[in-house]
Amino acid sequence: QVQLVESGGGLVQAGGSLRLSCAASGRTSSIYDMGWFRQAPGKEREFVASIRWSGSSTDYADSVKGRFTISKDNAKNTVYLQMNSLKPEDTAVYYCVARNRYSSDFWGQGTQVTVSS
Repeated sequence: QVQLVESGGGLVQAGGSLRLSCAASGRTSSIYDMGWFRQAPGKEREFVASIRWSGSSTDYADSVKGRFTISKDNAKNTVYLQMNSLKPEDTAVYYCVARNRYSSDFWGQGTQVTVSS
């Protein structure tokens, strides 16, 4: 099992920045990759970004490319999401997810990001 705890959400004006953190614990040696999803009110959960735990390969949703950056600190078992040039449509609950070598997904509790216009 892998446990995830997110932090860093909050309220920001459009054009501003926030950095989310996700700290992993438990069987972190089994992690294959980690990422972020988000869910806005009345919408389905959608992919935002991911990063391979071994190496540095990353992937982004088209809607956040050039504005968001995912990174990690393996020594701290932590993944980050730097969000710049935030837009009101980025408002959502952001969830951290870890996938292990057996294709099991583990989710954090979510952190609210609100972007005011």
